[in-house]
Amino acid sequence: MRGRLVHVGSAVVDYVYRIDALPAPGTEKTASSYARVAGGGFNMMVAASRTGMKVVFGGQLGSGPNGDFLRSAFNAEGISTMTPPSPMMDSGHCVALISSDAERTFVSWPGAESVLSLDMLAPVVVAADDWVFTSGYTLSYPGSRDALADWIEALPAGIPFVFDPTPVIADIPGSTLARVLARTTWLSCNMGEAAEIAGQGDVKALAARLLAGHCPKADGVVIRSAAKGCHVRLADGSVQTIPGFEVDALDTNGAGDAHIGAFVSALARGVQPFEAARYANAAAAISVTRHGGSSAPTDYEIQTFLSHAGGPQMGLHGRKQEVKRPTA
Repeated sequence: MRGRLVHVGSAVVDYVYRIDALPAPGTEKTASSYARVAGGGFNMMVAASRTGMKVVFGGQLGSGPNGDFLRSAFNAEGISTMTPPSPMMDSGHCVALISSDAERTFVSWPGAESVLSLDMLAPVVVAADDWVFTSGYTLSYPGSRDALADWIEALPAGIPFVFDPTPVIADIPGSTLARVLARTTWLSCNMGEAAEIAGQGDVKALAARLLAGHCPKADGVVIRSAAKGCHVRLADGSVQTIPGFEVDALDTNGAGDAHIGAFVSALARGVQPFEAARYANAAAAISVTRHGGSSAPTDYEIQTFLSHAGGPQMGLHGRKQEVKRPTA
């Protein structure tokens, strides 16, 4: 495994309500269940950690009950924090409504994670073999975007930087987004986010335009298409659409996070990008069969899943492992 994942993003507390369908305007629903869980960037960090990567958090947590709750969740997953708690405010939260068709609707309230300065980021020291990740959420906040963009631009040239624009991409100023994309090594996004950056088109055209016109230093672009899998285009022009896996989805919250975390973890241990994308597709498929945003599987669970799906699997050291099926 190469280096750590240094996650310079935002973690929040999710208040998750399960309902049969979203209520009509002016009406009320009673949830069938409720849970308070760590969310936001925590979900991606868990996915990377459970698949063998050491993870550290370089964002900002609060000093109130939400921040305490998140620190406890981090400790349970072996994720350490690089910055002290904000003395000014608590961490933010998000209300997540999960409907019976496994779709989710969010309402969020930002907290300490939305305020960053270069002084706050000073303790976040990146080593030569680390990977760095951030998401569009932290770049969407007026109180954090400029400092984070400055910090990303100052990263040493050899440090891989992974970026997920997230559904709030429209809230990121174009100039800030352009600065971050220019430093991106791997871009992972869905079709809507890809179109927000590069205009309308099919997945092949979007991937090509993202690399040629927006991510000039990138090794590749991943465009996720939920159950359909993902499309991967590399800087050398090679392209593959990696099919997804058919599962019965219970909760799609966190599936994109599981995909990105597993993909980065696989790349960091030397897995080739197209194989890493298949591994990530499996991680996302498993995650949607479970409740909760931080439902990412372990490497063992992914390998077991792939053994039933057929084809080669990738071990923690990036070597192909041929599937051996029992004979009748």
